[in-house]
Formats: sequence, C-alpha cells, structure tokens
Amino acid sequence: MRLTLAALVALVAVVLADPALAQRRARAPHAPPPGPAQRSATGRVLLGGATPADKGVWTPMFGITNPIAPLEQVPFQPWARALYDARQTTEAEPHTRCKASGTARQFLTPYGVEFVELPELERLYIFDIGGPHTFRIVYMDGRSHPRDLQPSYYGHSIGWWEGDTLVIDSLGFNESFWLDRRGLPHTTQLHTIERFTRTNAETIEYSIEIHDPGAYTAPFTGGFGLGWDKGTELFEYVCQQANYASVLLVGGARSSVDRSSPIVP
Repeated sequence: MRLTLAALVALVAVVLADPALAQRRARAPHAPPPGPAQRSATGRVLLGGATPADKGVWTPMFGITNPIAPLEQVPFQPWARALYDARQTTEAEPHTRCKASGTARQFLTPYGVEFVELPELERLYIFDIGGPHTFRIVYMDGRSHPRDLQPSYYGHSIGWWEGDTLVIDSLGFNESFWLDRRGLPHTTQLHTIERFTRTNAETIEYSIEIHDPGAYTAPFTGGFGLGWDKGTELFEYVCQQANYASVLLVGGARSSVDRSSPIVP
C-alpha cells in the first residue's frame, strides 16, 4: 500500500510539473488512419456518430491546463494580466467548484462533451460531462441576439453552418468563470466567435475569437483540437449533492465555498 501511494504521489508530481501530460490518451500507434467525417443523408457533416447508436464524446487533444493561446500573443490590459498572474496560485477555479463555464473552458475537461442536434427544433445542445453537468443551447434558426441580455455563464449563442464548419456567435456572459483552465479573465463585454471544423472521423479543429475591450487591448484568437472518444456515453456526474471537494481540496478558512447559482446554466 505504501508503494502504491508513493507511486501515485510521484505520478501526480510529474503531471503537475508538465501540464502537457494531463491530456487525452494518445491514439494507438498501429491504428488505421481515421476515415472521413460522418455525414447526414443530405451530405452535411455531423458532430456525432453516423447513427444515434454510434456513441462517443469529444475530448481535448492537448494539455488541458495549457493556455488556449500563447501568452505573448494575448493583448492583456494591465489589470487583466495581474488577475491572470494571481490565478496561477489560486485553488478556487469556478468550474472545479461546480460552476458552469462558457466558451473554451467548457471543452477543457477530461470527460468530454457531446453535441446533440435537433433539426426539427432548429437548436443544437452541447452537453458538458463533469463539473456542473449542465448544457449549452445554440439557436440555429437564424435569430439575432436579443437586447438587454441577463448575463449568464453560457451567454446567448446563435449558430450557423459554413460548409463543414459550425460557427457559434455568443455574448451576454457573466464574469463568474474562466475562459480556460489557466485563468484567462474577461468582462461582461465579452463577445466570442467559435468555429468547429470536423476534419475527419476522429478530429474537430476548434478555434475561438475573443473580443473583450474590457479586459484586452485588441481581439485575439486561440484554439485546440478535439478528439473523438468512441464508445463513451454521457454518464451521471453529481457535483452539487454531497460534494465535499471544498474541504478536501481547499481546506482551512476557505473550506466554505458557495456552490449556489440563481440560474444554471
């Protein structure tokens, strides 16, 4: 038991020392090359399996604790850079405390996400496994963003297709989540444009444009790959009920962490 514990501690130390190791498992070296992206009967690319029976989720293909854009390319305002630096030593990331996370942070979980398209409703849902276990709604009916949005974790998202790329335009965010796992900040002025391009049966190229004059001096882009984890399904993940993570992971005077949310998502 002592040897097992020692080995576990050593493994954790290695992962913390090199965040790139905390990533999706590698593809089998002798596996055949991935086939073409699955398509519907109309020829449009799908973001899931070829049929409802073909299960799978999308997981990040790079170190999930890596920044989504090189820091030297991020045009921080001074206060935003100071906040980002402070978050490198904090333990209270909202997502790990059962809060929903909009934009790129939603896809930076080892459990993955699932896209569910409902053409008859002209909506697309993005289900988040782990964390708060919530979902995001993308309106695909050609509507515009409404005026006077109430800020929320996922904001208001509208989407459309450009060839094989799903484009999602979102705004109306609150300031209660991080843009990525490293702690990129934002304000309620945040406006994002995300693109999901399925390049083959196993890969989605994800990119995000970040427009936030409250936190940055200019727009910038980031992104990473998502890999198809075939056979994995959404599973029950209880974050709110009987969750003692604040005591186990934070401890001390900070053990009392508010997990209540007036609106989820």
